[in-house]
Amino acid sequence: MRDFQLPGRSAAMAMNGMAATHNPHATRVAIEVLRSGGAAIDAAVAAAAVLAVVEPQQTGIGGDCFVLFTNNATGEVIGYNGSGRTPHALPTSGLAPEGATQIEDSSPHSVTVPGAIDAWTRLVADHGRKEIAELLAPAISFARNGFPVHPRVARDWSAEAARLRRDPNAVRVFLPRGRPMRAGEVFRNPGLAEALSLIAAKGRDGFYKGPVAKEIVDYLRSLGGYHTEEDFAIAEGEYVTPVCSTYRGIEVCQIPPNNQGITALLMLNILEGYGLSALEPLGAERLHLEVEAGRLAYRDRDAFVCDTRHAAFPLEEILSKDYAARLREEISPQRIATHLPPPLMRKSDTVYLTVVDRDRNCVSFINSVYSGFGSTRVTPTYGITLQNRGMGFSLDPNHPNAVGPGKRPLHTIMPGMALKDGRPWLVYGVMGGDYQPFGHTHVLTGVTDFGLDPQEAIDQPRIFHSMDKTVVEHSVPQKTIELLRKMGHSIVEATEPHGGGQMIMIDWDEGVLIGGSDGRMDGCALGY
Repeated sequence: MRDFQLPGRSAAMAMNGMAATHNPHATRVAIEVLRSGGAAIDAAVAAAAVLAVVEPQQTGIGGDCFVLFTNNATGEVIGYNGSGRTPHALPTSGLAPEGATQIEDSSPHSVTVPGAIDAWTRLVADHGRKEIAELLAPAISFARNGFPVHPRVARDWSAEAARLRRDPNAVRVFLPRGRPMRAGEVFRNPGLAEALSLIAAKGRDGFYKGPVAKEIVDYLRSLGGYHTEEDFAIAEGEYVTPVCSTYRGIEVCQIPPNNQGITALLMLNILEGYGLSALEPLGAERLHLEVEAGRLAYRDRDAFVCDTRHAAFPLEEILSKDYAARLREEISPQRIATHLPPPLMRKSDTVYLTVVDRDRNCVSFINSVYSGFGSTRVTPTYGITLQNRGMGFSLDPNHPNAVGPGKRPLHTIMPGMALKDGRPWLVYGVMGGDYQPFGHTHVLTGVTDFGLDPQEAIDQPRIFHSMDKTVVEHSVPQKTIELLRKMGHSIVEATEPHGGGQMIMIDWDEGVLIGGSDGRMDGCALGY
């Protein structure tokens, strides 16, 4: 139990339904949908649409999403891959300057066809109880009538000002006062309201066919892109079988590649061989083991994760407990390894939300435009920010994740779900680009090994190993930092928080939902 004399907040608790997002507007809308009879997937899509308006630096209809969800009637965990592909006319070379290691962040070649709207509309049609027009209405209202910018949003907005100024449409839409929006100021995006209204009226065709698709294609082609209206017309996501592993008897599920979720499963398999519960929750020994497990898992992620329709992926070997045991032999509990190549880390901007309804249908939902304001390429009429997920490709033609036509890149955003005794127990996610496998592992082991509730697990201080540095948040105890230095870690202080996160725990015996939302963001968990 937390110390009530220290800053913080208690976990939210309820018996009927619950939602946790990182913006209060989105959480409120999700609860309203649940209370009016909507299913968990309805509430999640309505909340995601609101976030696409009120957190434009993080997400939008020009981005992608991934979803894990369960139907309590069947108990099955279902995955949906809502990530987009490159244009089918995209060449395999000449997409970046000579010697570049990745596609540039604002290049039209970084813009993959957005998959979010296809995912939203299909999931609502297949598993919802409400019409998409009703679910988009709150987002349309916020875009048209405005909303007050929250503090974390304002902070992120300011950090992206220079990038926004590279695109005249971005300047007009997102720097309307000649500068980034500040906390408490009211922002409107009437063009986005019109685009959402077309989707509300016509479903997916309102985005992938007609004036919205044409404007996106025309704008990208004016910048040198290879996109066509046909690329948009044929774009579709797909249901996928989750990849799962066990951790101390808990079944943990993730989206399969091209998603990086398998990285968290490999980290957990490695850490399962250690008695974490005997260590201090914020001690150097625990955090050191997380770093070393992460370095090994990210090494494999960078080598193998790809669009598996275009290259093979050694799924069974990577998820085997024997493989994790072999990797553990490379870890010293007392000293950081010096022989591992550093994984290529990158921050991204993402929104994660989770919803559980009164029937205990559960949704783990994540939506993103990747970098802050994505590519910063914004459509002239509809004010749509286009993602830059193409940066996730390798420019090495021999790499499994090599850029090419009609391909999905390695994707960092990952929804999580853990089952106990065959039933959903934790519905969770942690944002932050490459940080996400670390975050998933940190909060899950916080609950399983240290008995923390969702809010406590999310609130815990975080570290991350990036480019040969161990990056620590301000709240990591000084004693822990000094011990990590003695173990050989090169410590640097984080300049910004490591991600954000939400979690809902289901107590089936008591019939209670327990939710947490990350104080690193602006949001909250609410139930009824």
